[in-house]
Amino acid sequence: MDNKKLITIIKIIAIPTAYALVLRTFFDVETWESLFKVMSISFLLCLPTIIGALTIYFSSLENAKSLPYKIFMPWVPVILFLLITLFFKIEGWACWLMVLPLFFVFASIGGLIGGYFKLKKADNKLYLPILTLIPLFISPLESLVNTIPGEYKAYTYIDINAPANKIWSNVTRVKNINQSQDKGYLTNFLGFPRPLKAELNYEGIGAYRAAVFTNGLVFHETVSEYIDQKKMVFSIKANPHEIPSTTLDEHVVIGGDFFDVLNGTYELEKLTENTYRLHLYSYFKLSTTFNFYASWWAKWIMKDIQNNILQINKSRSEAE
Repeated sequence: MDNKKLITIIKIIAIPTAYALVLRTFFDVETWESLFKVMSISFLLCLPTIIGALTIYFSSLENAKSLPYKIFMPWVPVILFLLITLFFKIEGWACWLMVLPLFFVFASIGGLIGGYFKLKKADNKLYLPILTLIPLFISPLESLVNTIPGEYKAYTYIDINAPANKIWSNVTRVKNINQSQDKGYLTNFLGFPRPLKAELNYEGIGAYRAAVFTNGLVFHETVSEYIDQKKMVFSIKANPHEIPSTTLDEHVVIGGDFFDVLNGTYELEKLTENTYRLHLYSYFKLSTTFNFYASWWAKWIMKDIQNNILQINKSRSEAE
């Protein structure tokens, strides 16, 4: 490989990656966090688009004519950006997994945009500096639009072949959960804390229940409605200052600026003489300008946590 070709390859990959790192650093400066936020459409959609456009802009004219190249080549600097931010602990794995589909899609869109300008006969040098500055203009405008908190519901259930009193005792008092019993596949993959135990101090309205997870995460729950062996409604509060900074990524910390769990409900429904259906609802709040996307992930995560708890209840109740 000659030096000219090597320099071209470095340009294609290194310049878009360097731009991404500079923009990520700029958007993380506390001094102007009211105007520039990482958790914004300006960053999450514009950045990968520009990465894609830069990648194709510095590519050869021959490569810019290839549709697969314009779609997939921008993924290379995106992946490099991912690896660098993970290595230096700028971002967490959970955050990256959730935004990676967006980054791939919009990097490809940026690649198509870059290809269009690359193949134009007219001078296309002006569009490049304009494109790289777009996030700096859009983000302050986006900050003027206050985030509208959205409330969402995650619903799960499981059928259990056991008496009502056994099922309910495992609802009110969840004994220590071993790692082998933990079936929260998505949350484990994302590195979220796993449930350990939970127990009511008494059965009735006003009762307190601490749901303890690994890494110092605790849900403080207060019962607001209680019908023995039928229904329990409880508020949920996670205090961010109690959660060690290493437990969750700052952008997905529970009770933080963007995500909070509000309340939950257990309902026990009799199906047959020996079978009951245990329902588990939870309501949570998101405060971002892209709730339309974040809510999908939040629901999957909450359902994974709930299905895990329900499965543990089922195995314990039926075994007893």
